[in-house]
Amino acid sequence: MSSIDIPSDVLDAMAAPPEDREPIVRQELAVSLYREGYLSFGKARELAGLSKAAFHRLLGDRKIQRHYTEADLALDVAYGQD
Repeated sequence: MSSIDIPSDVLDAMAAPPEDREPIVRQELAVSLYREGYLSFGKARELAGLSKAAFHRLLGDRKIQRHYTEADLALDVAYGQD
């Protein structure tokens, strides 16, 4: 596993309780990387530490469009026909 060093003064400057800071940073990073297309839904969800439903809600709350292509739709339709 790789890690990112965040200066303690930056974390200390966050207006959140200390125990909430890491989850907030992970979720914000996950949302941003997903929105920009750098991470898939599954990997972003994993980074955020959330269930599928919770990550869907988070994206919905932020009004972030899901990455769902015509190829994804074709796969889903084919799966549904089996």
